[in-house]
Amino acid sequence: MSKLMNLMLLPRKTHLASMLLMVALLASCSSGYQGYMTRSYTVRGHTYHPMSVAAALHFEETGTCSWYDEATFFGLRRGTTSLGEKVMPWDLSGAHKTLPLPCLVKVTNLRNGKSVKVRINDRGPFIPGRHLDLSPRAAKQLDFHGQGLTTTHLEVLAVGDGAYQRSKRRRGFF
Repeated sequence: MSKLMNLMLLPRKTHLASMLLMVALLASCSSGYQGYMTRSYTVRGHTYHPMSVAAALHFEETGTCSWYDEATFFGLRRGTTSLGEKVMPWDLSGAHKTLPLPCLVKVTNLRNGKSVKVRINDRGPFIPGRHLDLSPRAAKQLDFHGQGLTTTHLEVLAVGDGAYQRSKRRRGFF
């Protein structure tokens, strides 16, 4: 009789274990960062002062864009961004020196007209003349992964996440 009871309880135990595992995995996806990252920082002796949330909502910029990969060990080890988020090469993410983090932007490749929405969650690029770094997947969608550099136009769509998210106001009725 006790063996029969154990067999009946086994699916419940495995169901509970799988639910706990799912909760743990979902919790690990979040960086735990609340609000906006707008504090000044220094890299290689140069101090950068990120813009305010209000200024960022109206920000547009055109310049040279490159791509970078935070992941290591053939893409199997996740990289960490300035927000503390774990990223992989297939994420649509990017880096900017002065936008508040996190930020949702639309990036358009001016050479072919392709565009993609990207989450800015890292700082950089710290190479003179470049305004934006993108993940490998974003570079492939914009069709410049093979070249390494392209000219892009960046437009901020929203700043922040969840309850802190502030979006650009649209003009007109729709």
